[in-house]
Parts: sequence; structure tokens; C-alpha cells
Amino acid sequence: MNNNMDSMIDMYLFETNSLLEQLENIMLEAEKAKSFSSEDIDEIFRIMHTIKGSSAMMEFDSITKIAHRVEDLFFIFRQNNTTNSFSESMRKELFDLILKTNDFMRTEVAKIEQNEPISDNIDNFINDINTFIEKLDSGATDTAKTEKTVDHDVKNTVTQNSTSLQSIPETTAPYIVKIQFDDGCGMEHLRAFMVKNSISEVIGNSFKFYPEDVESNPDSCNYIIDNGFFIFLDDETLVDSAISAIKSSLNIASFEIIPNPALDGLQEQGTSLSAPLMENQSSSVSSSQNKGAKANNHSNTSSSAQQTKQSIISVNLSKLDKLMAIVGEIVITESMVTSSPELKGLKLDNFTKSARQLRKLTDELQDIAMSMRMVPISGVFNKMNRIVRDMGQNLNKDVRLTIIGENTELDKTIVDSINDPLIHIVRNSMDHGIEERVEDRVAAGKEPQGEIILEAKHTGSDIIITIADDGVGVDPEKVLAKAKRNGLLTKPESEYTKREILALLLAPGFSTNETVTEYSGRGVGMDVVKQNIEKVGGIVSIDSELGEGTCITLKIPLTLAIVDGMEIAVGKSTFTMPITNIRQSFKCSREEIILDSLGNELIERMGNYYSVVRLHDLYHIETEVTDIEDGILVWIEASDKSYCLFVDSFIGEQQVVVKPLPTYLNSFNIKNSGVAGCTILGDGNISIILDALSLHTAFMNSL
Repeated sequence: MNNNMDSMIDMYLFETNSLLEQLENIMLEAEKAKSFSSEDIDEIFRIMHTIKGSSAMMEFDSITKIAHRVEDLFFIFRQNNTTNSFSESMRKELFDLILKTNDFMRTEVAKIEQNEPISDNIDNFINDINTFIEKLDSGATDTAKTEKTVDHDVKNTVTQNSTSLQSIPETTAPYIVKIQFDDGCGMEHLRAFMVKNSISEVIGNSFKFYPEDVESNPDSCNYIIDNGFFIFLDDETLVDSAISAIKSSLNIASFEIIPNPALDGLQEQGTSLSAPLMENQSSSVSSSQNKGAKANNHSNTSSSAQQTKQSIISVNLSKLDKLMAIVGEIVITESMVTSSPELKGLKLDNFTKSARQLRKLTDELQDIAMSMRMVPISGVFNKMNRIVRDMGQNLNKDVRLTIIGENTELDKTIVDSINDPLIHIVRNSMDHGIEERVEDRVAAGKEPQGEIILEAKHTGSDIIITIADDGVGVDPEKVLAKAKRNGLLTKPESEYTKREILALLLAPGFSTNETVTEYSGRGVGMDVVKQNIEKVGGIVSIDSELGEGTCITLKIPLTLAIVDGMEIAVGKSTFTMPITNIRQSFKCSREEIILDSLGNELIERMGNYYSVVRLHDLYHIETEVTDIEDGILVWIEASDKSYCLFVDSFIGEQQVVVKPLPTYLNSFNIKNSGVAGCTILGDGNISIILDALSLHTAFMNSL
């Protein structure tokens, strides 16, 4: 039972978080348009109706009550379609109210995720919603009439169609009630069980139902979606009570009473029974049918979209991690089998053919496993709309957010890791970048409304994310002066290039704000952004033109699980350098090497001089290749650091599975020595995966 409850909570959390995110996006788009479309109102009503129903089933009362009241509010909008006639102040109050309510529900859902008790103090939210509803009702002639309208039933229909009953077992019950649940409400088998319990409380157990295993069999959910949930009643006196119980249940889209055609002489009785039911409820039925039809029209605008929705399942990320680990082991094992030393010199045509097919299938399995972890970056990008909106109001800045390439896919782990860095960069653009006064923008020949552009695009095995604004830009002289005051300069001011000056913005404790505000000025931020991006193997760079704006670029690998690497040999050791960090490899002569004042080796490439890092010296590896002309120089780039790595030879390019280092090695500070992880090669040997950035740091510390 505990496993079933955990599964229900996981499904509830997934569904509710998705709906709240959808609600926020609808509200932000409607706020930009300054009006609600009828589809928006229907969709928000559906979202609140679903959250209310699922929260009630899980007994989260505070979320249920708030969702119910918001549902009432949008039911009024559906009835009267009054939102377009709102004044500017009333429209702003509505958007603030719903977004504040959305934030509260998200906070409560987060508490549920953390196994914390949810808040019972919701009076302020309920009062705010009630106050707004009272404002809507102030123009009505009869408040009681409006309240009666708000206290609506779910979309119930009572009909007497000759629906096919071929999918249910034969029964002698004269009255059959077919129940359909709301599209996409989820957990239909458990909702059916709740309906069965509600009927039992009213009429006892003097009835049967189908499917009979709704409590214990999740697969019955599919049957209910396709055919409905059936109640069998033996006595006409039980029908009214059963119908009342059904009507009081949640997420009921429709129900119908069907006389059992297998019994002679009951067709007329069925007709006479349904007639008074329809007569008593004619007004509510017609109204709810119209609303139901409208909702159905909206939800059925694309049958393919509905198909996609039904074909998607949620999977715990830990399961995908395990799958990726197993696929990695399969890749390694396949290489070990095909590269076995025992096979050398043997002519095995059939084995070679099978090995090629195995390699092909392994590659396909690897690609599929990786694609399962890929998610659109839109989930992170869309969150920025709310930040721009809220900061725009608080800072009195009119700014629009333009999103490009939101469907670009990235590994789920990396998407989660870049959320906070993106939030901070967008906050910086709003606070530091966009001008304080509209007059300053107009005087500079810009549009009165500022713009922040979020863009994502693929480049090979990486994704490039740019955050650009058309604000004041960065003044290099001010940055240099501030860095000098903070003691961050490592060489004379005149030797700093513009790129190096802008890179100082990423230094710890650096802030261009002189005063501390709600959003910035504490000297904590861009250095953390840099650290978080580098943790996932990414690079941060800044470009800015004074008076024109600033662009921050993040270069991030698509996945951390499998990387394209170049296998390099130093002595008897093998190392792997990610291809993304290699700019060029070349041979050189002794004459091309020059020495600085401290005797360190440098080499000139494309007009700049770079340090030569001898890997065998850094790691104290014995090798016969010590002459610069005998080995190979690899030009490495990582973040804002560039250097040339001297190695014995290249073994070849290979896709490798990244394995984490054992935790006990952390005490040796090994990650700051240029080691990112390890991988197992086809011959069974271990290759150390190098971290290009920390390798440079280790080299500088060794001087």
C-alpha cells in the first residue's frame, strides 16, 4: 500500500507541477496581450478543476480550497466573458492575484516533495479572491443569483443513448450507469474506486461495478479511458441515490443511464425513468453540455497533440541514470570483447561480421538511452518570463523577453544545473543592463521598450546559450578601476585586453553596483555562475559594447555521460582529452620555443604566445619522449585559458563513457590536479579523463 501511495504522490506532484507551469505561461502571455482569449479562460478553468480534484483525492485541503475558489472565479469569466472590459487597474490586480496564488500553490507542492506539512493559513488568499469576485458582482442586480451560478456542478450529462455494451460482461441488472471521467485527469482507476466508495456510502453494497479490479489494477485505467466505468443497479429506487453520489464526485465529465437491452420489456421503463431525470435537470444539463462542448472543442483542436499526450509517460530520473550506466557498461564490454588480445592474428570472418552488427546495435542503444535523457530547454527559458515581468514592475522598467530556440534539447541533469545561472544572468540584465529611464534610451536612439534575448542553438556536441540585452553595456574603464581597488589585477592595467577586462566580471566578490539592492550589489553572483557552468563542463564568456548592450555566452556540452575524446599517450600512461577543448595539434621545432624571464617555455600561435605544459613533467611520468621535436603539441582552450599540451603521441579519437572517481580520492585534492574522471578502454585499461581548465590551474600552481 505504501508503494501505491508513493506512486500516487509522484504522479500528483508531476501532474500538478506541470499544470502550474502551464498556468503561469498562460497568465504571462495573456498579460502581454492585455486580454484573455476564450481558450485561455477554458484552459485555466480546466487546470484549476484538475488540481482541485487531484488535491482533494490526496487530501491536500489548502490547495483544494484555493484551486476551487480560482475555478469559481474563472467560471464567472466563462459565463459572462467580462475580462476584456476590465479597467487597467483591475486587470493588473487579476494578474497579480492569480500569479501570487500560483506561487503559493507551487510552494505548497514543494513542501509535499520535501515531506513537510503544508500550510493551513489560506484565509488571506481566499479573502483576496472573494474580494475580487465581489468587485465583479458589484454590477450585478442579484448577488445571490451570481453565487448560485458559481456553485456549479461538474459537467454532467444524463442521457438515454443506446450505447454499445459489448465491452462489459453479461448482467441481469436492469439499470446500467456509464461514467466518463475528464480527459487527461489521470489515475482514472483510482477515481473510479472513489466513485464506487461514494455510492457505497449512500446505498451500501447492493450494486456491482465493472471493471471490478479498479483498486488493485492500474491497467484498468486504459479500459476506463476507452469505454468508461460501469455501475449495475438492480432496483429503480437506488438510481436517484446513486446519481446524487456520482454528481458529487470529482472529475466526472459525463454519465448516462442505460436500460439493459438484454432484458425484455425494460426499454419503456428506462424511458420513463430517464424522462423525469432529464426534466428536473434540463437547465443545468443544457448549460453544462454547452460548456462541456466548448471545452471539448478546445481540447480536441489537434488530435495528434492528444495522441502525443497519451503516448508520454513520466519516468524517475534515477531509473534513466541506471539505464545510462548499464548502457555504458555494455559499450565498454563490447569494446573489450572485440579488442581482446586473444583474437589477434585469427581469421574469424563470421565473428567480425557479428561484431560489426553488435557495434551498430550498441551505438543505436547508446543514442536512444542518451535521447531519453534529453529535454527541451524551454522549461528553463519560460521561467525567465516571470522574472522579467516581476522585476520590470518592481524596477519600473518596460522590458520584453524574446526567446529563440526554446525547443533545443539538453541532458536533464545539465538543464537542472543551468537554471540558477540563467536566473542570475537575466536578473543582471534587468538590473544592470537596461537603462533606468526611458528618456535615456530614446536619447540614445533606442526603442523605449528594452529587450532581452534568450537564444539556444546546437553546434556539434555542444549547445550555445546567449543572453543579450540592448542596454547601457559595460564600461571597461570602470571595471578595470573597480578591479584595481579590489586588488584583483595580476599585471599592469595597460596590458589588459578588453576581453580580459570583461572576464574580471566573473571574479569572486566583484560587483559593479555601488549600493546593495534586492537584486544585486552583494558581490555574489557571476563567479558562482561561472563555477556552476564549469561544473557541467561549460564555458562562460562576456562581450559588451558601451551604450549598445551586453551579451553573455554559455557553451555547454549536450551530455555528461558520454564524451568524444582524443586518446593521448605519455610514457606508458593513457589520457583522454575532450575533443571540445582541442583547438589544434601540431609538430614544432626547437627554434619555435622561447623562454620567458623565469625560464618557462612559450610558443607563438596566430600572434599570441602560449605556455607549453609538459604532461610528463606535471605528473612525474617516465617517458623517452622529452625532445620537443619528437612529441606532439596540442593547443587546448578552456574558458578564458589557452595553452599547449606536450604529449608523446595520439592514439586516436574515441567516444568514452565517463566514470566518476572514487570518493576516497577527494582527500587528495585530485580534481584540482587536472583530473575530471576516468574511463575504461576496450583493452580493459583505465584512461584518465583530463579537465582542461583545472589542468592549467595545476600547471600555474606548480611554477
